[in-house]
Amino acid sequence: MSDESIPRIALGSWAFAFGPFAADPWSFDRLCGYAAAVGYDGVEINGFRPHPHDEDFTEADCARLRDRLTERGLGVSAYAPDFRSTPPADVPAADYLARIESVLAFCGRLGIPMLRVDSVSPPGPVDRDRLGHLADTWRRAADRCADAGVRMVWEFEPGFWLNRPSEVQELIHTVAHPNLTVLFDTSHAYAGAVAGARHGADPELLAGGAAEYARLLAPYVGHLHVIDGDGSLHNGETSAHLPFGTGEIDLDEVIGALGRSALDLDWWTVDFCFCPTTERDAATAVPFVRALADRARVSGATR
Repeated sequence: MSDESIPRIALGSWAFAFGPFAADPWSFDRLCGYAAAVGYDGVEINGFRPHPHDEDFTEADCARLRDRLTERGLGVSAYAPDFRSTPPADVPAADYLARIESVLAFCGRLGIPMLRVDSVSPPGPVDRDRLGHLADTWRRAADRCADAGVRMVWEFEPGFWLNRPSEVQELIHTVAHPNLTVLFDTSHAYAGAVAGARHGADPELLAGGAAEYARLLAPYVGHLHVIDGDGSLHNGETSAHLPFGTGEIDLDEVIGALGRSALDLDWWTVDFCFCPTTERDAATAVPFVRALADRARVSGATR
């Protein structure tokens, strides 16, 4: 991207399917209509039913979905599929890679450039054998994604295994594959760096908070989820995602710490997961995030 460009803004579709929306989730088509109406450039597809699940979509289904998105002027920033049946540290690599093949077929049909993954398993101690198996599995998956022209990004968060700053860095260094980068979620980073959320009895805090976490991971960041937070957890599991201005994150500081790693991204995704006021607050988030990105560019966050 040029120095004068700022990323396009996407809305994560899971915000209207999980948590307070789980009992009556919005259809994906309704979500897309809302996103277009309030000014988003695109959507990030939640691959959990009833939103598009790769195993449900034929080539013809994908063509219809692609046309519908085009009609609304929406792009797709990434796909976040359901990997619950294949936790990568705990199943044979062949099983995980078979799941990857289905996901990549879906991405290819829709022209989706990025695949979001997580460790799936709950937090717990680092077992060296499991870590090695996960790293090998993801290295092979990253290879396959690269062959398909899809970038693979790992979203670390309090609710999943390997959620401490040192663990996140260790896994990235262990996988050591150019096609596996970090998805930096501002709320998850704050919960990890400031609150030590789900770190156990000896939390690993960073003196510089989420901004320090951003500086540590900036060389490895391949995607961004931006949202406010205060270090609290939703249902004791993963970080609460709060409307902008209601949490404790200094987003200008965090984006400044990410520098060019944030500004050179094609997309920033707004993540209102588990937020009950999403329908109201996701609309006002569009100008807020555009202004945040513009301030970062103008202020010279160009590292």
